[in-house]
Amino acid sequence: MELTINLPDAVFQQLRTIAELTEQPLSDLVLQSIAGNLPPSIASAPTEVRAELLQMQTLSTENLRQIAQAQVPADQQSEHFELLDKNKSGSLTEAEQRRLHELRNLADQLMLKKAHACAILRWRGKPIRRIAQLLKICS
Repeated sequence: MELTINLPDAVFQQLRTIAELTEQPLSDLVLQSIAGNLPPSIASAPTEVRAELLQMQTLSTENLRQIAQAQVPADQQSEHFELLDKNKSGSLTEAEQRRLHELRNLADQLMLKKAHACAILRWRGKPIRRIAQLLKICS
């Protein structure tokens, strides 16, 4: 597909200079710049969380920061670690194996949502720049 766009002179000059310095065709550099600045894709996300990840595009900056700061609840973490320890010794029941799998999936989904929230914030020009912004400060 072909698209014609008008760029401000300063942007065009910057792109042309970078293309020359990196010995890349200008068109490749423009495509790379556009592709690198698209909102995060959900194409490779698990099907069961795609709708929620897509809906995150509509959230406020504050709501996205809350997701980025979210943590697995302490009781879930404790249960997960206990089941992992029990799993090492090979003494999990079937129900405990299912629960361990469920807890692992919940933690994985939370990490995916946190990463997606951070990516959306970066795309919006509101990146989390300091680790302190990711830590949930409890008073």
